[in-house]
Amino acid sequence: MATLQERISQALSKLRHPRAGTDLVSAEAVRDIAATTDGKVRLTLLLAPQDDPAIVRDVRQAVEAVDGVIDVRVDVKDPAAFERPVARAASATGGRALPVMNQQPAPRTVPAQQPRPFPHLGRIIAISSGKGGVGKSTVAVNLAAALAKQGKRVGLMDGDIYGPNIPRMMGVTGAPSVVNEQIVPHIAHGVKMVSLGLLIEREQPAIWRGPIIMKIIGQFLQDVAWGELDYFLVDMPPGTGDAQLSLVQQTHVHGAIIVTTPQEVSVGDALRGAKMFQRVNVPVLGIVENMSWFECPHCGKPSSLFGTGGGERLANELGLPLLGQIPLYPRVMEAGDAGTPIVVADPASSAAKALTSVAERIAG
Repeated sequence: MATLQERISQALSKLRHPRAGTDLVSAEAVRDIAATTDGKVRLTLLLAPQDDPAIVRDVRQAVEAVDGVIDVRVDVKDPAAFERPVARAASATGGRALPVMNQQPAPRTVPAQQPRPFPHLGRIIAISSGKGGVGKSTVAVNLAAALAKQGKRVGLMDGDIYGPNIPRMMGVTGAPSVVNEQIVPHIAHGVKMVSLGLLIEREQPAIWRGPIIMKIIGQFLQDVAWGELDYFLVDMPPGTGDAQLSLVQQTHVHGAIIVTTPQEVSVGDALRGAKMFQRVNVPVLGIVENMSWFECPHCGKPSSLFGTGGGERLANELGLPLLGQIPLYPRVMEAGDAGTPIVVADPASSAAKALTSVAERIAG
């Protein structure tokens, strides 16, 4: 069965773009289609001054007619203003030259957005990594649950817009309710949490540009009824992209934790991630080395599957503490898939003890 987003695209593909001579979808006049699980739809329509304004009405009516849609919002934008300028310099052979990043900052044409304080969120800590697959989300949910077990008031925001896995790892399903125009976060294992994964269909890919990512992160900060918190953890997507910059531009981040594995490829990417936070004046609290060794479930003997010492070398290079080394323990994965962090499912395990120790160091 087609998803709601796919049904919307099919409906819009039946509308003709008079100037382009093709349908709206093929003409790329419709962008950033987003649909919530309860049928609220928002999309961007690129409309040039010479285009017929009746297209806006036709788009709205076509989407409203799709089964499952209860509300439609169409953002109309000028194609010239929407598209980023493309470098047109030519090389000696006549081809287009690749863009080159200059060390000098580009002159500002728009005033920089000033970070806004959210004192009710307590200490805002970003959990980040240089690359995917290092267990960053696993570390985030377990740190949140461990802090909650210590009696702290904890919020967990899933900032990984493209791969929101926090709901599954926390055992939460269903869209959150809205009261007085504020999203009411789910509570699991003593942690208040919100994620885009709770607001869109499971199959819907988040094919969005930076401005949309910034809006989502801003809404999660401002439009969620978090209450008074001691710690606010943000699970970031891997890398150094729009989500990281959006977070530090919109609020004061008190610190970042970098997750890596011992493997040198992971360490190199983690180094860039740490440098990014330092460059935007966010203190890096330390390094967490995940999957430090495989712990045999039968004999307990450790085996270094991804090398050794990578996290410690990274910490030494940056002059930061190595907050902890987390063993690769099969039950961590099983508990995450079942929606129960290992610090709750098996607190006596070595992995849970290591993660709890990291949480204690953060709180200290």
